Amino acid sequence: MSSSINIPGNGNAQPTVCLITTVKNEAQSILALMESISRQSLAPSNIIVVDGGSTDGTLEVLEEWSGRLPLRVLSRPGLNISAGRNVGIRQADAEYIAVTDAGVSLDPDWLERLVAALTQDVQPVDVAAGSFSPDPRNEFETALAASTLPDVSEIDPSTFLPSSRSIAFRKSWFRAGIRYPEWLDYCEDIVFDLRLKQAGARFVFVPEAIARFRPRDRVGSFWHQYYRYARGDGKEGLFWKRHLLRYLTYLVVLPSVFVVRSQLWRGLVLLGAIGYIRPPVVRLWARSGGNPVQTACLAPLAALLRGTGDLAKMAGYPAGILWRARRYGLRRDWRTIPEPDET
Repeated sequence: MSSSINIPGNGNAQPTVCLITTVKNEAQSILALMESISRQSLAPSNIIVVDGGSTDGTLEVLEEWSGRLPLRVLSRPGLNISAGRNVGIRQADAEYIAVTDAGVSLDPDWLERLVAALTQDVQPVDVAAGSFSPDPRNEFETALAASTLPDVSEIDPSTFLPSSRSIAFRKSWFRAGIRYPEWLDYCEDIVFDLRLKQAGARFVFVPEAIARFRPRDRVGSFWHQYYRYARGDGKEGLFWKRHLLRYLTYLVVLPSVFVVRSQLWRGLVLLGAIGYIRPPVVRLWARSGGNPVQTACLAPLAALLRGTGDLAKMAGYPAGILWRARRYGLRRDWRTIPEPDET
């Protein structure tokens, strides 16, 4: 497909870009990703998929695509996501690295927009942070997406830490020693972002570069997802103020309405609760095209799911702290915890 976005290059040569992803038992979702890669307006120079030990037919699906795309599959049973990404990036022969996840579908101009941001002439950029959008299939998933995923207008580009389902960067940073943390099983992309920022990498937010994904379809899987996210925060030693505020809210402020007799205090708590559930309701309204019936029907579910996610985080964060304390001591965090090959 022809490029419609200006990408500076050496004469007529386009910059070399390797697309990296890791998979494990993604036979049901990998097809959508491969199809979306095949439709990219800027085709990747090569694609490296690192498989962590699939047993469900994922490798067979990828084999079918090996003749249609410049695809290379590396089988590395037992590797976690971080280690798999590091392996893929290390093997990549390209100027730029784009990273995404299985279970997503990339907009046709996703890669082109990320690379255009990295190669712009106005101001050099090291990391292009794409956005992601929910692709819900039912009312539960619609409510869950509203309760967990902010709209682009809510994102502050100066503080945004991109998910590695939608990111591209110069490989020179990997050569300089910036790696995904192989001691982490979840929230590894946050530490990777922070390492890049700490090293001085320049980020740009590219909201038009969209990766679409389906939200969890059950309460149980959503609970485990957010439990693991918070456990990752605890392992990393990140966002303790945010988590402390959550504990104070649920364990002190909300129970206080049954103890404190002041109507003023109860009114303030009620206003705080309304303010807390307002963002999901506003998102439901916007994403439904201003449909009052759908918004009213799904708002209670979205509020309930937001509370469920909070409780999952409250359970996961101390589990992560305990994990870190047993292995490294509480004084260690993402800045000082060594990689496995350094211990």
